[in-house]
Amino acid sequence: MAYITKTKNGYRALVEIKGQRASKSFDKKRDAEAWAAAKELEFRALAGGQGGSIRTLLDALRRYAEEVSPHKRGARWELIRLQAFESAAHRPLPIHTKLANIATAQLSDWRDARLKVVSRGTVLRDISLLSAVLDVAKRDWQWIKTNPLADMRKPSSPPHRDRIINWREIMAILSVLGYRFGPVRSVPQAVGACFVVALNTGMRAGELCGLTWDRIHLDYCRLLMTKNGQPRDVPLTSRAYKAIQSLRGWDDERVFGLTASVLDMSFRRARIRAGLSGFTFHDSRHTAATLLAPRMDVLDLAKMFGWRNVNQAMVYYNPTATQIKSRIRPR
Repeated sequence: MAYITKTKNGYRALVEIKGQRASKSFDKKRDAEAWAAAKELEFRALAGGQGGSIRTLLDALRRYAEEVSPHKRGARWELIRLQAFESAAHRPLPIHTKLANIATAQLSDWRDARLKVVSRGTVLRDISLLSAVLDVAKRDWQWIKTNPLADMRKPSSPPHRDRIINWREIMAILSVLGYRFGPVRSVPQAVGACFVVALNTGMRAGELCGLTWDRIHLDYCRLLMTKNGQPRDVPLTSRAYKAIQSLRGWDDERVFGLTASVLDMSFRRARIRAGLSGFTFHDSRHTAATLLAPRMDVLDLAKMFGWRNVNQAMVYYNPTATQIKSRIRPR
């Protein structure tokens, strides 16, 4: 029902339908009546599961950003990506089209346009996020009955990276960063220590940057927040432990005293200064898996790296044919 009441400064419109309630003040009665009529139609459509006839894709993106994303790990980056859907970079995404009127063909046009300017991996991540928004609009908000992305063909997954950072490159990076296993007294040295620990444990950049001193033990460290959402104990090699101890006194709370963005930027700059290219900090994880795999049982390696499926070892373990041959026992 809609109610219009006279107030001291004008008119107040109130609409209540099946648990949905909204009110707004106006100077003129006709404006209050018009708003109330429109809001009543909107509420009745939502109550009848017809929200897609009045809500646009933009409405869904913004509601998802307000209600869902803030409760996720990595909320900051997801909010940035959601906002990017509104930019010209994502044309011809039909953000102003009513959800009920969005056709799979329109989303296919958007996919093809994106593939011309960004990588397949980026497009797949965009599709995954957009599909999550539409799934919530369908399941939780009941704005639509089907997800128009469900039947859209997705690009093939890009090949997994198999870049291994070799010993010469490792030493060149550490030299530029000024790291010598001594006491850390600068950001570049902290980045060097972080790199060494990554190479000896396979920990991700985010896990390393979030590591606090109370989680460091003699032969392992305890990760509370990981990519798969499960805590993990990571064994520390003697070299990793020594690198961590070199950071004593650098930051009272966090071991490395670095944010993920500072780590990434500093590592890229050091790589450029060293005259190197073709790898990122994350490739230290591939390198660690390849170095550790010959010395460990595959189940232990999976436990250490936080893989729920041991087949993940085939993604990160990237030995050369020469390395494999060297481990073949003669008959």
